[in-house]
Amino acid sequence: MERTGRLTTPRAARARRAWGARAVLVLMVGVLVSSLVKLQVVNADELMLRARNNRLRPMDVPAPRGTIYDRHGNVVAQNTVGYKVLLMPGPRDSMDAQIERLRPILGLTDAGIREAWRKHALAPAFPMVVLSDTPPVAAARIAERRREFPNVLVHTYAKREYPYGEAVAHFMGYVAEINADELETERFQDYEQGRLIGKEGLERQYEEHLGGQPGTRYLEIDANGKILSWLPEELGVSPIPGRDLHLHLDLDLQRYVYEIFPEGYSGGFVAVDPRTGGILAMVSKPGYDINRRTGGVSREFWDSLQADPLKPLLDRVAGSGAAQPPASTWKLPVAAMALEEGVITPEEYMPIPCTGGMSYQGRYARCHAVHGRNNLYLGIANSCDVYFYQVGIRLGLERYLRVGTRLGFGERTGVDLPSEMKPIFPESIEWLEQRGGYRPPENHVMSLSIGQGEVTMTPLKLAQIYAALARPDGKAPELRLANTAAKPGLGIDLNVSMESLEALRRGLREVVSPGRTAWLTRLAHWDFMGKTGTAQACTNCSLPDHGWFAAIGGPPQGNPEIVAVLFVEYGLSGSQISGTAGNAVNFYLNRKYGRDFERYPIPRERSRMGLPVDWADISRPIMVNPFDIAAFRAEAVTFDEVVRDGEAAADSTAAAPAGGGGN
Repeated sequence: MERTGRLTTPRAARARRAWGARAVLVLMVGVLVSSLVKLQVVNADELMLRARNNRLRPMDVPAPRGTIYDRHGNVVAQNTVGYKVLLMPGPRDSMDAQIERLRPILGLTDAGIREAWRKHALAPAFPMVVLSDTPPVAAARIAERRREFPNVLVHTYAKREYPYGEAVAHFMGYVAEINADELETERFQDYEQGRLIGKEGLERQYEEHLGGQPGTRYLEIDANGKILSWLPEELGVSPIPGRDLHLHLDLDLQRYVYEIFPEGYSGGFVAVDPRTGGILAMVSKPGYDINRRTGGVSREFWDSLQADPLKPLLDRVAGSGAAQPPASTWKLPVAAMALEEGVITPEEYMPIPCTGGMSYQGRYARCHAVHGRNNLYLGIANSCDVYFYQVGIRLGLERYLRVGTRLGFGERTGVDLPSEMKPIFPESIEWLEQRGGYRPPENHVMSLSIGQGEVTMTPLKLAQIYAALARPDGKAPELRLANTAAKPGLGIDLNVSMESLEALRRGLREVVSPGRTAWLTRLAHWDFMGKTGTAQACTNCSLPDHGWFAAIGGPPQGNPEIVAVLFVEYGLSGSQISGTAGNAVNFYLNRKYGRDFERYPIPRERSRMGLPVDWADISRPIMVNPFDIAAFRAEAVTFDEVVRDGEAAADSTAAAPAGGGGN
C-alpha cells in the first residue's frame, strides 16, 4: 500500500504498537518495583510497626502503691488483688451485645453501663472498662467461660485495701480513678485518663510518694478484635512501685479510742506527741468503711452516706465539721496571754468574788456555780467564768485580739492533710464589726475570754496549743501524721516564760485533784492533768451543749509525752467525757512503759462497774518535777535540730446559760 507523502505498512504499525506496549509495561514494572522497594526497604520499619500496632493493644499496668505503716510497723494501708473487666473496642452493636451477656454475671445497672460508655468515649481506641472493681467470684465465672466472651478481658491490678477502714477513714482518704477536672490541673498534667490516684487525706497528700509510675503490657488480637494472648512482660514497660510511708500514728491507740468513744455520740479525738508534733491518734466518729469508696463508690452507698443524719462524711477533728467554740478549754490560752502581758500573777486573787456571775458595763454574765474568790490556780481548777471575765477585762478587747492574732490562734496547724479547716479567731475590732455589723462594746471580751462568741477551734488546733503548754519552751511544731525526713516548721509559739508554763500546769493538775471538776478521771500511775469545757451549741436554742476535754500526760518524774483533746457533740459535759481521754492517755503510756493493759483505769468507771478503787492512792498528791529544761534539751527536740531524731532519742529512754462557758 502506498500513500503520497509518508508510507505506512501494516508491519510497521504493528511494530510501533509493540514498542508502545513495551514502554507501558516497563513503566508499570518500574512503578511496581519502586513501590515494592518503598514498601520493603524504605518504609519497612514504619509499616512493620503499623502492622504490629494493628494486632497489639497496649494496656496500662497500675503501679502498686506504697504500703502505709504506723509507728510500730502495723499496716494501715496495703495492696490486694483487684479485678477489672475490660471489653475490646469494636462496633457499637457488637459491644452492646457483649455487655448484655455480662450484665447478669457482673450485676451491671443501666447507670453503670452509661458511665462505662461515657468513660470509653474519652479514649475509644482502648478497651472499655466495664466494671473496675469486680467481685472475685464474678471474675472467676468469666474466666471459666472464656470461649463465650472472646473480646472480654479480666485484668488483675493492685487494689488498695485498708484493714481498719472505718477507724481511719477521715484522715486516710481513698484511691479512685482520676477525673477530667483533675487532669486539667498542673499537679496531674502528666497523668492519663484511667489512672488511679489518691483522693482526700494522706493518699492525696502523698500521691507522688505513694503512687509510683504505671507500666504497659500488650495484648495480641486478631483482625476481628478477638483476644489471642498476652505478650511477654519483658516486651512491655514494668511499673515502678510507689514508696512506703511511715506514720507517727499508733494504730492500736487509734482502734482503742474508736472502740471506747462515747456510744451513740458524734465527735472527734486527737492525740499528739508534744515533742515532735507527731499525731498518735486521730478519730472522727461516726466513721464509715473507706474500702467501699476505693476504686469507685456505688450510688446506693453514696446516697446512704449523704442521707445519714449522723453525717459520717464529716471530719470532726480537722475538717469541715470540726470548728466549734472551745468553751473552758480556751481559758488556758487566755491565761497564758494575760501572764505574759503582765496583767495578772498566778497568786493574785481577783477583786470580784464569784457569786454566780458579775456585771460589767451594764452587762451581767453568769457563771455555772458559786466559787468565791479565785487566783489563777483556783480559777483553772474551778473553771470559774467570773475569774476569767476579769482576766479578759484586764487584757482589754483590742489587746486580746491583737495578741491572740500574733500568737497564731487563727492559723492552721500545718498538718499534712489537704483539707484542714482554718480555726476562727477575730483578728481585730474591724473584723468583728464586719462580721456582726456593729462595733462591739468593751464587755464583748468577756465571752471571748471563756471560749464562746466568735472563737472556734478544731480539736487539732486545740491539741497544738496544748502541746505548746506541755513543752518547756512554750512552742509546738507543725503537726504531722507522716514521719518523714522533712523537718516540720514552727507551728505555734505562746511566747511564755518557763515560770508561767509551770503555773498553768499547776492549774491543770488542780483540775484532776480531789474534789475538783475531773478528779474522778485521775490516773494513779502518771502525771495527768487536763481541762474540761462545756460549750453552747447555739444561742437561744434547745440543742444540748458540746463537751470538751484537753489532757496532758507523762511519767511522774519526766516531761509530758502525750496531749489528747476530745470533743463530743450534743449531750455530754466536759467532766462526763474526761474519762475517755484519760483512758487513752493511760493506754498509750502503759504500753510505752511496759505496764499491763487496764480496761477500766479511771476511778469513775471502776466505781460504776463495781470494781475496787484505791481512794487513798487516788487522793494522794502527785509528786512531779518542775520543767527540766536540761533534760528537754538532751532529748534533742528543738527547732534547730531534726525533730524526727529527737523523737527517736526520747523513745529510746524508755457552756452554761447565756454569758457562761461552763466547765
